[in-house]
Amino acid sequence: MLPRGLTSRIVLAFAGLSAAMLVAVAVTLFLVLHQLHQNEIEDTLSRQLVQVVVNLSREPVAQWDATLQDAGGPIADDGGYILVQNPNGAIRVLAGDPSSLTIPTGPTLGPTKTSDGQDFIYVKANRNATGGRTIVFAVPDRSVQLALGDLSRALLIVVLVLLIVGVPVAWLLSRSLTGPMRRLAIAAVELPAASGETQPLPLEGPTEVKVLTERFNVMAHELASTRQEETQLLANLRHDLRTPLTSIGGFAEAIADGTASGDRATAAARTIAEEAQRLERLVGELGVVERLRQGPAALRPEALDATALLTDAAARFESRADGQGVEIEVAGAILGEPALTFTGDRLAAERILQNLVENALSIVRSGGHIWLRAAPLRMPGRPPGISLSVTDDGPGFPPGTSERVFERFFRADPSRTGGGSGLGLAIVRELARAHGGEAWAENVAPHGARVTVLLPIAPTLGGTTDGVGQSPGAGI
Repeated sequence: MLPRGLTSRIVLAFAGLSAAMLVAVAVTLFLVLHQLHQNEIEDTLSRQLVQVVVNLSREPVAQWDATLQDAGGPIADDGGYILVQNPNGAIRVLAGDPSSLTIPTGPTLGPTKTSDGQDFIYVKANRNATGGRTIVFAVPDRSVQLALGDLSRALLIVVLVLLIVGVPVAWLLSRSLTGPMRRLAIAAVELPAASGETQPLPLEGPTEVKVLTERFNVMAHELASTRQEETQLLANLRHDLRTPLTSIGGFAEAIADGTASGDRATAAARTIAEEAQRLERLVGELGVVERLRQGPAALRPEALDATALLTDAAARFESRADGQGVEIEVAGAILGEPALTFTGDRLAAERILQNLVENALSIVRSGGHIWLRAAPLRMPGRPPGISLSVTDDGPGFPPGTSERVFERFFRADPSRTGGGSGLGLAIVRELARAHGGEAWAENVAPHGARVTVLLPIAPTLGGTTDGVGQSPGAGI
């Protein structure tokens, strides 16, 4: 079972890697050293035999045994032996005490075994140079012991190097990983209790840790922004609820105690109804915001006719527009041309037009105009769509606010005296993006404003934009 701590796992990985490297180095070194020592023994023994054969060529045959015995003294002391096979096939031992009298049949030099299983290295002299005799010099094969001795000394050095180099490297690697992750863990614990914007963590460590830290910084920033929006939401809700509730309470009390009677009672009741409708709109818009939190899955796409949607929206606000002295005009598909149809959520499309028309009616003064228009629209990088635009001849957006009007609770009027909730255009953009579309605002010449919503013809719910609720905005 792996250790639970990252440092322990890194140490274990280095220990396992070091052990594997030691085994590989040990096996390789042993094979090399074993061969080197074996070659060295063979070379030494060959030189000795050559020297003896040279000496024998200078002496009478009768003295050969004595010469071989003198040369074989050091060999016998080392545990080796000398064998001589006469031309008649007889084998004699001139030095040492071998367990078997066997002349190796292999090449002139190499390893051999005696009958008791001992390993020897032998060298045979050329029979032509020794008068038909075969002379064999053999010494114990100690190449394995010599290789192991050298290997133990080499491995000791390797282990020391691994300890001197590997331990600091493992410590530095562990620190480079655990340090940033420990900071992440501490910051994650402190994040729920943090108030306001948090200081971003430094991007340190390996690439993966840097990416994780960067994602955490983004999350912390978004959480701080969300908390700020929630604080602003509560403040705006208190403001937007206080005014209608105060009006409803005051006029209801006036009607109840008889202070308001006759025409004043009728006006008070009308005010109560208007403020109740305002509260109802606010609650409805908050319901749409909550629905948008569910993402595109909350939408129910169906085939929709853009011209019919505009006509219904104009009819819905006809009486209110007449009361304000505002004219609403609709421009959709021309008779005889293909219908402007697309796939989308009917309630969402109706909510988009409702918010845009309400927003325009809150700005346009008596005698003004509002134009509702639908048309096919193609934009680079987006699928074909239908544009729904609402244009008015009011004062237009203040300079530099055409993008900010889509922020939740943003109002171009600093006095905040308008009757809107500040969520209208925010909901418009988020509903458009939930369909895979977009919304934007602009001023028109000579005066006025236009808000356009692009909805794709084919359903691409949650499609190519930043996503639902990721760029909140608000109406004016």
